[in-house]
Amino acid sequence: MKNHERVANLALAGLTVAPLVVKVDPNLNVILTACLTVYVGCYRSVKATPPSETMSNEHAMRFPLVGSAMLLSLFLLFKFVSKDLVNAVLTCYFFVLGIVALSYVLPSDFCQSTLTLTKESLEVEFTRSQIIAGIPGTFFCAWYASQKHWLANNVLGLAFCVQGIEMLSLGSFKTGAILLCGLFVYDIFWVFFTPVMVSVAKSFDAPIKLLFPTADSARPFSMLGLGDIVIPGIFVALALRFDVSRGKKSQYFNSAFLGYAVGVVLTIIVMNWFQAAQPALLYIVPAVIGFLAVHCIWNGDVKQLLAFDESKTATSEDDDATSSKKVE
Repeated sequence: MKNHERVANLALAGLTVAPLVVKVDPNLNVILTACLTVYVGCYRSVKATPPSETMSNEHAMRFPLVGSAMLLSLFLLFKFVSKDLVNAVLTCYFFVLGIVALSYVLPSDFCQSTLTLTKESLEVEFTRSQIIAGIPGTFFCAWYASQKHWLANNVLGLAFCVQGIEMLSLGSFKTGAILLCGLFVYDIFWVFFTPVMVSVAKSFDAPIKLLFPTADSARPFSMLGLGDIVIPGIFVALALRFDVSRGKKSQYFNSAFLGYAVGVVLTIIVMNWFQAAQPALLYIVPAVIGFLAVHCIWNGDVKQLLAFDESKTATSEDDDATSSKKVE
């Protein structure tokens, strides 16, 4: 792990627990936490094993529609079924997910030998370090399930974010642009034109959002949805892997990451100006795509960026590895 990555990890950990001991401005906390989480997730994605499948253009087009159906279903579920019952089921579900996420995200530079469990067509592979990390993860998730403390919520939420950015791959910038533009419209519609998004966010008692303590008793927490971190984050991570594939030093990653930071800052400014919930992707998506596009056009790398496809790169690497084994 490089020094800047280690510093980012320590800064994120410190910022997460800081509100317990000192007064932290919630707006600054939102901005720094979101940016550090994206930064950490992006650099972990470079070292992660490339996924066997990447998102296609068709999947990206369908994603906002599937997300809308799920959001509306949750809204109706909370409206016609006991909120306590729904949240109890969701707590059990996220208890298991939290253990898995923490076992992958916690430091694991020891006991890297792999264990594989096979049952019929199902094969699960994990390292001994992940098993060891899962032990404190289990106790931590038990604390979350029993207390629902904001700190436990945030730690699990950050673990989901980092793992999501690390493991999800858009494949190409074309697919990424389709996904971000679709969710740009999705976010605006469900926040500005219906009460659904805000209602579900307030009713959904699970780590799908980060909570930042405030001094306002009427509004004890500021909230940021995990999707506002993960969705732009996987696009920024793609820019970093594009730089790595060309042997360049974080060239387009810097512009995409700066765009993300600007988008989050704009969200906070507008939210405080109007004192109302804002669709964060309304500001983040144009900033991320815009900053990257301007930088790319300025350098004359538009063709190379649009031609970049991780699925083809992964396939060619697998073919090369297979060929080398045959030669041996």
